[in-house]
Formats: sequence, structure tokens, C-alpha cells
Amino acid sequence: MAKIKVTQVKSGIGFPQTQKDTLRSLGFHRLQQSVVHEDSNAIRGMINKVRHLVKVEEVS
Repeated sequence: MAKIKVTQVKSGIGFPQTQKDTLRSLGFHRLQQSVVHEDSNAIRGMINKVRHLVKVEEVS
């Protein structure tokens, strides 16, 4: 299964609590932090919810 690297590029401050919770669920603790996840529908859904706060790259 493919992997994707997600990097938080913008703070969750000033956004709804559900979006902050989604960032936490993705594994973020601070700005510019990157996490690697398996590419799945659940992860893609979470990324879609906070797409304005993160950057996504495919990892080979």
C-alpha cells in the first residue's frame, strides 16, 4: 500500500475545534511537523477536512 507524508504548514488556532481534533488525530503536535501514514480512505478524509492547514506528498 502507498504511503503519504503530511506536513502541517498552518496553525489550527482560530479554526473550529473539530479541525483541531483532526490535526491531533493525524498525529501533529507542532507546526512544520511531518507524519507518514498509509494511504487509506479514512486518512484521505481527515486530510480533506484540514486541507487548508496541511501539505501532502507521496512517499515512494
